Amino acid sequence: MLATLVIGLREGLEATLIVGIIAAFLRRNRVPVAPMWFGVGVAVVLSIGVGFGLQVVEQALPQAQQEGMEAIIGIVAVVFVTGMIVWMRTHARTLTKELEASATEALGRGTAWALAGMAFLAVLKEGFETAVFLLATFQASSDTGLAALGAVIGIAGAVVIGYGIYTGGVRLNLSKFFTGTGVFLVFVAGGLVLTVLRRAHEAGWIVIGQQRTVDLSWLAPNGSVQGALVTGVLGIPPDPRVIEVLGWVLYVVPVLALTLWPRAWRPSSARVPMVRATVAGALAVAAAALAIAVPTGGVDLPGSATVRGDATSVSADIHGASGVLRVAGTTTGQEARLTLPTSAHRRVTRAGVAADRWRIRTSATAADRPTTLTLDDLVDLFGRIPVGVSPSTNPGPFTARWAVRDTVTLWTVRGGVLDATRDERTVLTLSGGGLPSARTTTLDRSVWSVPDSRVEQTATSVAAADSRAAELLLWKAWLPIALGVAAAAQALLALRDRRRRRTAPVNPTPETVPTRGPPAGDPARSNDYAVR
Repeated sequence: MLATLVIGLREGLEATLIVGIIAAFLRRNRVPVAPMWFGVGVAVVLSIGVGFGLQVVEQALPQAQQEGMEAIIGIVAVVFVTGMIVWMRTHARTLTKELEASATEALGRGTAWALAGMAFLAVLKEGFETAVFLLATFQASSDTGLAALGAVIGIAGAVVIGYGIYTGGVRLNLSKFFTGTGVFLVFVAGGLVLTVLRRAHEAGWIVIGQQRTVDLSWLAPNGSVQGALVTGVLGIPPDPRVIEVLGWVLYVVPVLALTLWPRAWRPSSARVPMVRATVAGALAVAAAALAIAVPTGGVDLPGSATVRGDATSVSADIHGASGVLRVAGTTTGQEARLTLPTSAHRRVTRAGVAADRWRIRTSATAADRPTTLTLDDLVDLFGRIPVGVSPSTNPGPFTARWAVRDTVTLWTVRGGVLDATRDERTVLTLSGGGLPSARTTTLDRSVWSVPDSRVEQTATSVAAADSRAAELLLWKAWLPIALGVAAAAQALLALRDRRRRRTAPVNPTPETVPTRGPPAGDPARSNDYAVR
Protein backbone atom coordinates (compact mmCIF):
# COMPACT_ATOMS: atom_id res chain seq x y z
CA MET A 1 0.00 0.00 0.00
CA LEU A 2 2.79 2.44 0.87
CA ALA A 3 4.55 1.89 -2.45
CA THR A 4 1.43 2.53 -4.54
CA LEU A 5 0.52 5.53 -2.34
CA VAL A 6 3.90 7.17 -3.03
CA ILE A 7 3.66 6.31 -6.72
CA GLY A 8 0.19 7.80 -7.01
CA LEU A 9 1.19 10.87 -4.96
CA ARG A 10 4.32 11.62 -6.96
CA GLU A 11 2.97 10.88 -10.43
CA GLY A 12 -0.31 12.60 -9.63
CA LEU A 13 1.49 15.68 -8.33
CA GLU A 14 3.61 15.86 -11.47
CA ALA A 15 0.47 15.78 -13.61
CA THR A 16 -1.39 18.33 -11.45
CA LEU A 17 1.63 20.65 -11.47
CA ILE A 18 1.72 20.56 -15.27
CA VAL A 19 -2.02 21.17 -15.50
CA GLY A 20 -1.83 23.94 -12.89
CA ILE A 21 0.99 25.75 -14.72
CA ILE A 22 -0.93 25.59 -18.00
CA ALA A 23 -4.17 26.72 -16.31
CA ALA A 24 -2.45 29.65 -14.58
CA PHE A 25 -0.92 30.73 -17.87
CA LEU A 26 -4.32 30.58 -19.57
CA ARG A 27 -5.94 32.61 -16.83
CA ARG A 28 -3.27 35.31 -17.09
CA ASN A 29 -3.87 35.49 -20.83
CA ARG A 30 -7.67 35.30 -20.45
CA VAL A 31 -7.99 32.17 -22.54
CA PRO A 32 -10.81 29.66 -21.87
CA VAL A 33 -9.64 26.59 -19.98
CA ALA A 34 -12.44 24.28 -21.15
CA PRO A 35 -10.42 22.77 -24.04
CA MET A 36 -7.55 22.11 -21.64
CA TRP A 37 -9.82 20.21 -19.25
CA PHE A 38 -11.21 18.26 -22.19
CA GLY A 39 -7.68 17.14 -23.11
CA VAL A 40 -6.95 16.25 -19.49
CA GLY A 41 -10.12 14.18 -19.23
CA VAL A 42 -9.42 12.23 -22.42
CA ALA A 43 -5.86 11.53 -21.26
CA VAL A 44 -7.07 10.23 -17.88
CA VAL A 45 -9.64 7.93 -19.53
CA LEU A 46 -7.04 6.55 -21.94
CA SER A 47 -4.56 5.97 -19.11
CA ILE A 48 -7.13 3.99 -17.12
CA GLY A 49 -8.02 2.07 -20.28
CA VAL A 50 -4.38 1.17 -20.84
CA GLY A 51 -4.09 -0.28 -17.34
CA PHE A 52 -7.28 -2.34 -17.61
CA GLY A 53 -6.42 -3.43 -21.15
CA LEU A 54 -3.03 -4.76 -20.13
CA GLN A 55 -4.60 -6.62 -17.20
CA VAL A 56 -7.28 -8.22 -19.42
CA VAL A 57 -4.69 -9.31 -21.99
CA GLU A 58 -2.52 -10.81 -19.29
CA GLN A 59 -5.36 -12.80 -17.72
CA ALA A 60 -6.25 -14.32 -21.11
CA LEU A 61 -2.77 -15.81 -21.51
CA PRO A 62 -1.55 -19.24 -20.29
CA GLN A 63 0.41 -19.34 -17.04
CA ALA A 64 3.90 -19.28 -18.56
CA GLN A 65 2.94 -16.47 -20.93
CA GLN A 66 1.39 -14.54 -18.03
CA GLU A 67 4.75 -14.67 -16.28
CA GLY A 68 6.39 -13.36 -19.45
CA MET A 69 3.80 -10.58 -19.77
CA GLU A 70 4.39 -9.53 -16.18
CA ALA A 71 8.13 -9.45 -16.85
CA ILE A 72 7.62 -7.21 -19.89
CA ILE A 73 5.28 -4.86 -17.98
CA GLY A 74 7.82 -4.71 -15.17
CA ILE A 75 10.63 -3.80 -17.58
CA VAL A 76 8.52 -1.00 -19.08
CA ALA A 77 7.65 0.22 -15.59
CA VAL A 78 11.31 0.32 -14.52
CA VAL A 79 12.22 2.25 -17.66
CA PHE A 80 9.36 4.71 -17.06
CA VAL A 81 10.14 5.37 -13.42
CA THR A 82 13.86 5.80 -14.16
CA GLY A 83 13.11 8.24 -16.95
CA MET A 84 10.67 10.07 -14.69
CA ILE A 85 13.25 10.46 -11.92
CA VAL A 86 15.97 11.66 -14.29
CA TRP A 87 13.64 13.98 -16.23
CA MET A 88 12.21 15.64 -13.14
CA ARG A 89 15.70 16.11 -11.68
CA THR A 90 16.92 17.87 -14.83
CA HIS A 91 13.74 19.86 -15.65
CA ALA A 92 12.26 20.73 -12.26
CA ARG A 93 13.77 24.21 -12.19
CA THR A 94 12.77 25.10 -15.74
CA LEU A 95 9.44 23.26 -15.86
CA THR A 96 7.32 26.42 -15.61
CA LYS A 97 9.28 28.29 -18.28
CA GLU A 98 9.20 25.34 -20.67
CA LEU A 99 5.47 24.80 -20.30
CA GLU A 100 4.69 28.51 -20.65
CA ALA A 101 6.85 28.67 -23.77
CA SER A 102 4.96 25.72 -25.25
CA ALA A 103 1.64 27.33 -24.29
CA THR A 104 2.70 30.61 -25.91
CA GLU A 105 3.55 28.75 -29.09
CA ALA A 106 0.17 27.02 -28.99
CA LEU A 107 -1.62 30.35 -28.50
CA GLY A 108 0.29 31.72 -31.47
CA ARG A 109 -1.48 29.17 -33.66
CA GLY A 110 -4.74 30.92 -32.87
CA THR A 111 -6.67 27.93 -31.55
CA ALA A 112 -7.53 26.71 -28.08
CA TRP A 113 -7.47 23.11 -29.29
CA ALA A 114 -3.72 23.32 -29.59
CA LEU A 115 -3.64 23.91 -25.84
CA ALA A 116 -6.00 20.98 -25.39
CA GLY A 117 -3.57 18.78 -27.32
CA MET A 118 -0.67 20.06 -25.22
CA ALA A 119 -2.47 19.24 -21.96
CA PHE A 120 -3.60 15.91 -23.40
CA LEU A 121 -0.07 14.80 -24.29
CA ALA A 122 1.41 16.02 -20.99
CA VAL A 123 -1.19 14.23 -18.85
CA LEU A 124 -1.23 11.15 -21.10
CA LYS A 125 2.50 10.72 -20.58
CA GLU A 126 2.17 10.88 -16.81
CA GLY A 127 -0.99 8.78 -16.81
CA PHE A 128 0.47 6.05 -19.00
CA GLU A 129 3.57 5.88 -16.81
CA THR A 130 1.40 5.71 -13.70
CA ALA A 131 -0.83 2.97 -15.16
CA VAL A 132 2.08 0.73 -16.14
CA PHE A 133 4.02 1.36 -12.93
CA LEU A 134 1.00 0.71 -10.73
CA LEU A 135 0.07 -2.41 -12.69
CA ALA A 136 3.57 -3.80 -12.22
CA THR A 137 3.41 -2.95 -8.51
CA PHE A 138 -0.01 -4.62 -8.19
CA GLN A 139 1.40 -7.80 -9.73
CA ALA A 140 4.29 -7.81 -7.26
CA SER A 141 2.02 -7.06 -4.28
CA SER A 142 0.54 -9.75 -2.08
CA ASP A 143 -2.65 -7.73 -1.39
CA THR A 144 -4.02 -6.08 -4.54
CA GLY A 145 -6.89 -4.42 -2.66
CA LEU A 146 -4.63 -2.50 -0.29
CA ALA A 147 -2.30 -1.64 -3.16
CA ALA A 148 -5.22 -0.17 -5.14
CA LEU A 149 -6.40 1.76 -2.06
CA GLY A 150 -2.94 3.23 -1.61
CA ALA A 151 -2.88 4.35 -5.26
CA VAL A 152 -6.28 6.04 -4.92
CA ILE A 153 -5.26 7.82 -1.73
CA GLY A 154 -1.99 8.95 -3.31
CA ILE A 155 -3.63 10.34 -6.45
CA ALA A 156 -6.34 12.08 -4.38
CA GLY A 157 -3.69 13.62 -2.16
CA ALA A 158 -1.78 14.78 -5.24
CA VAL A 159 -4.88 16.50 -6.61
CA VAL A 160 -5.49 18.28 -3.30
CA ILE A 161 -1.86 19.40 -2.98
CA GLY A 162 -1.74 20.45 -6.62
CA TYR A 163 -4.89 22.54 -6.25
CA GLY A 164 -3.50 24.11 -3.10
CA ILE A 165 -0.29 25.04 -4.92
CA TYR A 166 -2.33 26.44 -7.82
CA THR A 167 -4.44 28.64 -5.56
CA GLY A 168 -1.46 29.65 -3.43
CA GLY A 169 -2.74 28.06 -0.24
CA VAL A 170 -0.02 25.39 -0.06
CA ARG A 171 3.72 26.00 0.05
CA LEU A 172 5.79 22.97 -0.83
CA ASN A 173 9.51 22.62 -1.41
CA LEU A 174 9.20 20.75 -4.69
CA SER A 175 12.93 20.12 -4.95
CA LYS A 176 13.07 18.26 -1.63
CA PHE A 177 9.75 16.56 -2.35
CA PHE A 178 10.84 15.14 -5.68
CA THR A 179 14.27 14.19 -4.33
CA GLY A 180 12.77 12.33 -1.35
CA THR A 181 10.11 10.53 -3.36
CA GLY A 182 12.70 9.84 -6.06
CA VAL A 183 14.92 8.02 -3.57
CA PHE A 184 11.97 5.95 -2.38
CA LEU A 185 10.93 5.12 -5.94
CA VAL A 186 14.47 4.02 -6.78
CA PHE A 187 14.15 1.27 -4.16
CA VAL A 188 10.63 0.43 -5.35
CA ALA A 189 11.91 0.14 -8.92
CA GLY A 190 14.80 -1.97 -7.62
CA GLY A 191 12.21 -4.34 -6.16
CA LEU A 192 10.51 -4.41 -9.57
CA VAL A 193 13.85 -5.44 -11.08
CA LEU A 194 13.88 -8.41 -8.67
CA THR A 195 10.30 -9.26 -9.63
CA VAL A 196 11.06 -8.99 -13.36
CA LEU A 197 14.01 -11.37 -13.07
CA ARG A 198 11.93 -13.84 -11.02
CA ARG A 199 9.04 -13.73 -13.52
CA ALA A 200 11.46 -14.11 -16.44
CA HIS A 201 12.87 -17.24 -14.80
CA GLU A 202 9.38 -18.66 -14.21
CA ALA A 203 8.59 -17.98 -17.87
CA GLY A 204 11.69 -19.96 -18.86
CA TRP A 205 13.56 -16.95 -20.28
CA ILE A 206 16.38 -16.80 -17.72
CA VAL A 207 17.94 -20.01 -16.42
CA ILE A 208 21.33 -18.79 -15.18
CA GLY A 209 22.19 -17.26 -11.83
CA GLN A 210 19.43 -19.07 -9.94
CA GLN A 211 21.55 -20.04 -6.92
CA ARG A 212 20.18 -18.79 -3.62
CA THR A 213 22.27 -16.19 -1.83
CA VAL A 214 20.87 -15.49 1.65
CA ASP A 215 17.82 -16.45 3.66
CA LEU A 216 15.83 -13.31 4.51
CA SER A 217 12.83 -15.09 6.01
CA TRP A 218 13.94 -13.86 9.46
CA LEU A 219 13.86 -10.28 8.16
CA ALA A 220 10.47 -10.53 6.47
CA PRO A 221 8.26 -13.02 8.38
CA ASN A 222 4.81 -13.56 6.90
CA GLY A 223 2.10 -11.35 8.35
CA SER A 224 4.49 -8.93 10.07
CA VAL A 225 5.05 -5.21 9.50
CA GLN A 226 8.64 -5.95 8.52
CA GLY A 227 7.43 -8.48 5.96
CA ALA A 228 4.98 -5.96 4.50
CA LEU A 229 7.74 -3.35 4.23
CA VAL A 230 10.52 -5.56 2.84
CA THR A 231 8.46 -7.82 0.58
CA GLY A 232 5.34 -5.77 -0.15
CA VAL A 233 6.85 -2.29 -0.51
CA LEU A 234 10.46 -2.86 -1.53
CA GLY A 235 9.75 -6.09 -3.43
CA ILE A 236 12.64 -8.01 -1.86
CA PRO A 237 11.88 -11.77 -1.71
CA PRO A 238 12.94 -13.89 1.28
CA ASP A 239 15.14 -16.03 -1.00
CA PRO A 240 16.92 -13.71 -3.48
CA ARG A 241 18.89 -15.42 -6.22
CA VAL A 242 22.33 -14.46 -7.55
CA ILE A 243 21.07 -12.80 -10.73
CA GLU A 244 18.39 -10.94 -8.78
CA VAL A 245 20.91 -9.49 -6.31
CA LEU A 246 23.20 -8.55 -9.20
CA GLY A 247 20.37 -6.85 -11.09
CA TRP A 248 19.26 -4.97 -7.97
CA VAL A 249 22.77 -3.67 -7.29
CA LEU A 250 23.42 -2.70 -10.92
CA TYR A 251 20.17 -0.71 -10.97
CA VAL A 252 19.89 0.82 -7.52
CA VAL A 253 23.49 1.99 -7.04
CA PRO A 254 23.87 4.13 -10.22
CA VAL A 255 20.30 5.47 -10.22
CA LEU A 256 20.48 6.33 -6.51
CA ALA A 257 23.83 8.07 -7.07
CA LEU A 258 22.29 10.03 -9.94
CA THR A 259 19.35 11.03 -7.77
CA LEU A 260 21.38 12.17 -4.75
CA TRP A 261 24.44 13.60 -6.52
CA PRO A 262 24.88 17.20 -5.32
CA ARG A 263 24.59 19.86 -7.98
CA ALA A 264 27.81 21.47 -6.74
CA TRP A 265 29.71 18.30 -7.65
CA ARG A 266 28.37 18.07 -11.17
CA PRO A 267 30.99 18.59 -13.88
CA SER A 268 30.77 21.62 -16.10
CA SER A 269 29.45 21.23 -19.62
CA ALA A 270 33.01 21.42 -20.93
CA ARG A 271 34.10 18.45 -18.79
CA VAL A 272 31.04 16.25 -19.36
CA PRO A 273 32.47 14.51 -22.47
CA MET A 274 35.69 13.72 -20.62
CA VAL A 275 33.78 12.34 -17.63
CA ARG A 276 31.61 10.18 -19.89
CA ALA A 277 34.68 8.92 -21.75
CA THR A 278 36.35 8.05 -18.43
CA VAL A 279 33.28 6.16 -17.27
CA ALA A 280 33.10 4.33 -20.62
CA GLY A 281 36.76 3.33 -20.32
CA ALA A 282 36.31 2.06 -16.76
CA LEU A 283 33.27 0.00 -17.76
CA ALA A 284 35.11 -1.44 -20.77
CA VAL A 285 38.11 -2.38 -18.61
CA ALA A 286 35.82 -4.05 -16.05
CA ALA A 287 34.04 -6.00 -18.80
CA ALA A 288 37.33 -7.18 -20.32
CA ALA A 289 38.73 -8.13 -16.90
CA LEU A 290 35.68 -10.27 -16.09
CA ALA A 291 35.70 -11.95 -19.50
CA ILE A 292 39.38 -12.84 -19.15
CA ALA A 293 39.70 -13.60 -15.43
CA VAL A 294 36.55 -15.68 -14.84
CA PRO A 295 37.18 -19.37 -15.70
CA THR A 296 34.92 -21.19 -18.12
CA GLY A 297 34.15 -24.12 -15.82
CA GLY A 298 33.20 -27.52 -17.24
CA VAL A 299 35.08 -30.82 -17.08
CA ASP A 300 37.07 -32.70 -19.70
CA LEU A 301 36.41 -36.43 -19.62
CA PRO A 302 39.17 -38.88 -20.60
CA GLY A 303 38.95 -40.33 -24.06
CA SER A 304 39.13 -43.91 -22.77
CA ALA A 305 37.33 -46.03 -20.20
CA THR A 306 37.70 -49.47 -18.64
CA VAL A 307 35.01 -51.99 -19.53
CA ARG A 308 33.97 -55.36 -18.19
CA GLY A 309 33.13 -58.45 -20.22
CA ASP A 310 34.90 -59.69 -23.32
CA ALA A 311 37.15 -56.58 -23.51
CA THR A 312 39.31 -54.54 -21.18
CA SER A 313 39.00 -50.92 -22.37
CA VAL A 314 37.61 -48.66 -25.05
CA SER A 315 38.94 -45.39 -26.41
CA ALA A 316 37.27 -42.83 -28.67
CA ASP A 317 38.75 -40.32 -31.08
CA ILE A 318 35.93 -37.86 -31.85
CA HIS A 319 35.95 -35.24 -34.59
CA GLY A 320 32.69 -33.33 -34.59
CA ALA A 321 29.85 -35.70 -35.46
CA SER A 322 32.10 -38.57 -36.48
CA GLY A 323 34.97 -40.52 -34.97
CA VAL A 324 36.64 -43.85 -34.34
CA LEU A 325 36.06 -46.30 -31.47
CA ARG A 326 38.87 -48.68 -30.48
CA VAL A 327 38.25 -51.74 -28.29
CA ALA A 328 41.23 -53.41 -26.57
CA GLY A 329 41.50 -56.77 -24.82
CA THR A 330 39.05 -58.68 -27.00
CA THR A 331 38.94 -62.48 -27.10
CA THR A 332 40.80 -62.41 -30.41
CA GLY A 333 43.74 -60.62 -28.81
CA GLN A 334 43.61 -57.84 -31.40
CA GLU A 335 42.35 -54.29 -31.08
CA ALA A 336 38.99 -53.83 -32.75
CA ARG A 337 38.43 -50.59 -34.65
CA LEU A 338 34.97 -49.28 -35.42
CA THR A 339 34.25 -46.19 -37.53
CA LEU A 340 31.55 -43.89 -36.17
CA PRO A 341 29.80 -42.21 -39.14
CA THR A 342 27.88 -38.96 -38.97
CA SER A 343 24.66 -40.78 -39.91
CA ALA A 344 24.80 -42.74 -36.64
CA HIS A 345 25.17 -39.60 -34.51
CA ARG A 346 22.39 -38.29 -32.27
CA ARG A 347 22.21 -35.74 -29.46
CA VAL A 348 20.58 -37.43 -26.46
CA THR A 349 20.43 -37.42 -22.66
CA ARG A 350 22.37 -40.15 -20.88
CA ALA A 351 22.41 -40.56 -17.11
CA GLY A 352 20.89 -37.08 -16.75
CA VAL A 353 23.44 -35.21 -18.89
CA ALA A 354 23.44 -34.14 -22.53
CA ALA A 355 25.68 -36.42 -24.59
CA ASP A 356 26.60 -37.36 -28.16
CA ARG A 357 25.55 -40.88 -29.08
CA TRP A 358 26.65 -43.20 -31.88
CA ARG A 359 24.84 -46.51 -32.40
CA ILE A 360 26.14 -49.03 -34.93
CA ARG A 361 24.20 -52.22 -35.75
CA THR A 362 25.83 -55.00 -37.71
CA SER A 363 24.98 -58.62 -38.55
CA ALA A 364 27.60 -60.98 -37.16
CA THR A 365 28.61 -64.31 -38.67
CA ALA A 366 27.09 -67.51 -37.26
CA ALA A 367 29.48 -69.93 -38.92
CA ASP A 368 30.86 -71.09 -35.57
CA ARG A 369 27.43 -71.94 -34.21
CA PRO A 370 26.22 -75.54 -34.21
CA THR A 371 23.58 -76.53 -36.77
CA THR A 372 22.09 -79.23 -34.53
CA LEU A 373 21.00 -78.86 -30.90
CA THR A 374 19.76 -81.30 -28.30
CA LEU A 375 17.53 -80.63 -25.30
CA ASP A 376 20.63 -80.44 -23.07
CA ASP A 377 22.16 -77.85 -25.43
CA LEU A 378 19.01 -75.74 -25.17
CA VAL A 379 19.15 -75.91 -21.35
CA ASP A 380 22.80 -74.81 -21.43
CA LEU A 381 21.92 -71.85 -23.71
CA PHE A 382 18.77 -70.59 -22.03
CA GLY A 383 18.97 -72.09 -18.53
CA ARG A 384 15.74 -73.92 -19.19
CA ILE A 385 13.81 -75.57 -21.98
CA PRO A 386 12.38 -72.85 -24.24
CA VAL A 387 8.65 -72.22 -24.32
CA GLY A 388 6.95 -74.29 -27.01
CA VAL A 389 9.32 -77.25 -26.73
CA SER A 390 8.12 -80.35 -24.82
CA PRO A 391 10.61 -83.14 -23.95
CA SER A 392 7.93 -85.80 -24.30
CA THR A 393 6.61 -84.80 -27.69
CA ASN A 394 9.67 -82.95 -29.03
CA PRO A 395 12.67 -85.02 -27.91
CA GLY A 396 15.02 -83.63 -30.57
CA PRO A 397 17.60 -83.28 -31.89
CA PHE A 398 16.65 -80.02 -33.62
CA THR A 399 17.94 -78.24 -36.67
CA ALA A 400 19.23 -74.79 -35.65
CA ARG A 401 19.41 -71.64 -37.77
CA TRP A 402 21.20 -68.69 -36.23
CA ALA A 403 20.91 -64.92 -36.83
CA VAL A 404 23.27 -62.74 -34.76
CA ARG A 405 23.02 -58.95 -34.56
CA ASP A 406 25.64 -56.78 -32.80
CA THR A 407 24.84 -53.30 -31.45
CA VAL A 408 27.69 -51.04 -30.34
CA THR A 409 26.69 -47.81 -28.60
CA LEU A 410 29.00 -45.02 -27.51
CA TRP A 411 28.08 -41.93 -25.46
CA THR A 412 30.55 -39.06 -25.19
CA VAL A 413 30.58 -35.62 -23.54
CA ARG A 414 32.81 -33.05 -25.24
CA GLY A 415 34.82 -35.87 -26.79
CA GLY A 416 35.32 -37.86 -23.56
CA VAL A 417 33.82 -41.29 -23.01
CA LEU A 418 30.76 -41.30 -20.76
CA ASP A 419 29.45 -44.80 -21.50
CA ALA A 420 29.93 -47.57 -24.05
CA THR A 421 28.28 -50.95 -24.58
CA ARG A 422 28.25 -53.84 -27.00
CA ASP A 423 25.12 -55.99 -26.96
CA GLU A 424 24.52 -59.15 -28.93
CA ARG A 425 21.06 -60.40 -29.87
CA THR A 426 20.86 -63.96 -31.16
CA VAL A 427 17.71 -65.18 -32.89
CA LEU A 428 17.51 -69.00 -32.90
CA THR A 429 15.05 -70.85 -35.12
CA LEU A 430 14.47 -74.54 -34.27
CA SER A 431 12.85 -77.09 -36.55
CA GLY A 432 12.54 -80.87 -36.69
CA GLY A 433 13.02 -83.02 -33.61
CA GLY A 434 9.28 -83.65 -33.35
CA LEU A 435 8.29 -79.96 -33.64
CA PRO A 436 5.12 -79.54 -35.72
CA SER A 437 6.40 -76.16 -36.91
CA ALA A 438 9.48 -73.98 -36.52
CA ARG A 439 10.01 -72.30 -33.16
CA THR A 440 11.88 -68.99 -32.82
CA THR A 441 13.44 -67.69 -29.60
CA THR A 442 15.75 -64.79 -28.75
CA LEU A 443 18.88 -64.69 -26.61
CA ASP A 444 20.32 -61.30 -25.49
CA ARG A 445 23.83 -60.96 -24.11
CA SER A 446 26.04 -58.04 -23.04
CA VAL A 447 29.42 -58.57 -24.67
CA TRP A 448 31.14 -55.70 -22.83
CA SER A 449 30.12 -52.45 -21.14
CA VAL A 450 31.36 -49.64 -18.93
CA PRO A 451 30.46 -50.37 -15.29
CA ASP A 452 27.31 -48.61 -14.09
CA SER A 453 29.11 -47.13 -11.08
CA ARG A 454 31.65 -45.44 -13.34
CA VAL A 455 28.87 -44.05 -15.58
CA GLU A 456 26.99 -42.61 -12.61
CA GLN A 457 30.13 -41.08 -11.11
CA THR A 458 31.13 -39.53 -14.43
CA ALA A 459 27.62 -38.19 -15.07
CA THR A 460 27.53 -36.63 -11.59
CA SER A 461 30.84 -34.85 -12.15
CA VAL A 462 29.71 -33.63 -15.57
CA ALA A 463 26.41 -32.32 -14.17
CA ALA A 464 28.20 -30.51 -11.35
CA ALA A 465 30.73 -29.01 -13.78
CA ASP A 466 27.96 -27.91 -16.18
CA SER A 467 26.10 -26.27 -13.32
CA ARG A 468 29.27 -24.48 -12.28
CA ALA A 469 29.90 -23.40 -15.87
CA ALA A 470 26.35 -22.03 -16.10
CA GLU A 471 26.95 -20.05 -12.91
CA LEU A 472 30.22 -18.65 -14.25
CA LEU A 473 28.59 -17.77 -17.58
CA LEU A 474 26.70 -15.00 -15.80
CA TRP A 475 30.01 -13.43 -14.73
CA LYS A 476 32.10 -14.35 -17.76
CA ALA A 477 29.65 -13.49 -20.55
CA TRP A 478 26.40 -11.77 -19.59
CA LEU A 479 27.76 -9.27 -17.07
CA PRO A 480 30.64 -8.24 -19.40
CA ILE A 481 28.09 -7.83 -22.21
CA ALA A 482 25.96 -5.56 -20.00
CA LEU A 483 29.01 -3.55 -18.97
CA GLY A 484 30.12 -3.34 -22.60
CA VAL A 485 26.72 -2.02 -23.69
CA ALA A 486 26.85 0.59 -20.90
CA ALA A 487 30.39 1.55 -21.97
CA ALA A 488 29.30 1.93 -25.60
CA ALA A 489 26.34 4.07 -24.54
CA GLN A 490 28.58 6.36 -22.47
CA ALA A 491 31.09 6.62 -25.34
CA LEU A 492 28.34 7.59 -27.79
CA LEU A 493 26.99 10.19 -25.37
CA ALA A 494 30.50 11.58 -24.95
CA LEU A 495 30.85 11.91 -28.74
CA ARG A 496 27.43 13.57 -28.95
CA ASP A 497 28.30 16.09 -26.24
CA ARG A 498 31.64 16.86 -27.85
CA ARG A 499 30.01 17.36 -31.25
CA ARG A 500 27.41 19.67 -29.75
CA ARG A 501 30.10 21.80 -28.16
CA ARG A 502 31.93 22.10 -31.46
CA THR A 503 28.81 23.08 -33.40
CA ALA A 504 27.34 25.36 -30.70
CA PRO A 505 27.31 29.05 -31.80
CA VAL A 506 29.75 31.25 -29.97
CA ASN A 507 28.33 34.56 -28.68
CA PRO A 508 30.98 37.17 -29.40
CA THR A 509 31.75 39.61 -26.62
CA PRO A 510 31.05 43.18 -27.76
CA GLU A 511 34.22 45.15 -28.00
CA THR A 512 34.69 48.75 -26.86
CA VAL A 513 34.83 51.24 -29.73
CA PRO A 514 37.09 54.15 -28.71
CA THR A 515 35.02 56.75 -30.53
CA ARG A 516 31.70 55.52 -29.10
CA GLY A 517 32.58 54.40 -25.57
CA PRO A 518 31.59 51.16 -23.83
CA PRO A 519 28.86 48.90 -25.21
CA ALA A 520 25.26 49.80 -24.38
CA GLY A 521 24.86 46.89 -21.97
CA ASP A 522 28.01 47.73 -20.01
CA PRO A 523 27.23 49.07 -16.49
CA ALA A 524 30.18 51.38 -16.86
CA ARG A 525 28.38 53.30 -19.55
CA SER A 526 26.41 56.24 -18.17
CA ASN A 527 23.07 57.39 -19.47
CA ASP A 528 23.85 61.01 -18.69
CA TYR A 529 25.07 61.58 -22.22
CA ALA A 530 21.53 61.19 -23.47
CA VAL A 531 20.41 64.16 -21.35
CA ARG A 532 23.37 66.32 -22.40
